[in-house]
Amino acid sequence: MTRALIILASFVVILAGIKAASSLVVPFLLAIFLAIVLAPPFVAMQKRGIPNSVVLVVMVIGLGTFGVLAVTVMKSSLDQFTSSLPAYEIDLRNKLEALFATLAGYGIEMPKGLITDSLDPQSAMKYAGNLARALSVLIGQSFIILIIVIFMLMEATVLERKLHAIPNIRKETIAALEQNFLDVRRYVSLKSVMSLLTGFLVGIWLWWMDVDNILFMAVLAFFLNFVPNIGSIIAAIPGVLLAFIQFGPSTAAIVAGGYIVINVGISNAIEPRFMGRGLGISPLVIIISLIFWGWLIGPVGMLLSVPLTMAMKILLEQDEKTRYIATFLGPRPEEKTNSD
Repeated sequence: MTRALIILASFVVILAGIKAASSLVVPFLLAIFLAIVLAPPFVAMQKRGIPNSVVLVVMVIGLGTFGVLAVTVMKSSLDQFTSSLPAYEIDLRNKLEALFATLAGYGIEMPKGLITDSLDPQSAMKYAGNLARALSVLIGQSFIILIIVIFMLMEATVLERKLHAIPNIRKETIAALEQNFLDVRRYVSLKSVMSLLTGFLVGIWLWWMDVDNILFMAVLAFFLNFVPNIGSIIAAIPGVLLAFIQFGPSTAAIVAGGYIVINVGISNAIEPRFMGRGLGISPLVIIISLIFWGWLIGPVGMLLSVPLTMAMKILLEQDEKTRYIATFLGPRPEEKTNSD
């Protein structure tokens, strides 16, 4: 009993420390997963005999160029949306009032305080301001993240030798760690590609429907596609509301249908074909991990909730005393997950 209390207290202290240091933990986690994705091309160039200095220069230029473009796109799209937000707020109120008046004509009465209670301009502006501040922090940390990624990539070349040099480590443990690392890398890489495809298709669909702020909506769809189960639903709300503001309920319904086709098509048809039938994690655990990591380190934790939980499951599987916890995190015992 005393041992269990000590372990629980230590766990609480660790969580409190991570939460208090989230501003330091977040860029480090982002750097880790960027390094995981970029490790294969980095090692491949080295194996081709390209000098390390040349490889580093190529990676720095590539990462720097991509980072500048990504930050520029995000900042431009967010600024455009934020500047239009007050006008959207007014238009949305007017549209909803007209819609409720039409429904009242058919005998459908809506609560009179619904508009004022559910649409608070100050809350909307506060939310946009929080997004702008989060983006500013990300821009300020991008250089630090780049430096950490470069050093992690340099370390990746000798990581395998270091694993084999650990005293008394079993070959089975090394093989399991390497396979699990490949699983995490495969998930992060393929999910990034699927999210890019989702953002691109959403942007094309909204452009075809002549909806405003398509760049912001596409970026939003890209990032929220990393959030399991509810991310795609949240990403669709602003686009549908803008279509409602601009064109009315019928066009909003069509736009919503487009979101459904894109997200269902990618998540149910394309993703399973490339990513396998499962992630080795229980669906309930995915939802809990989404809430837990989001609470612990903020929005980035929600984006990285699945790979973080996969990494935690990997660590728990390596010790016989904690392996039962990893079993609870996994799917039902009779289910098998596809992996390459």
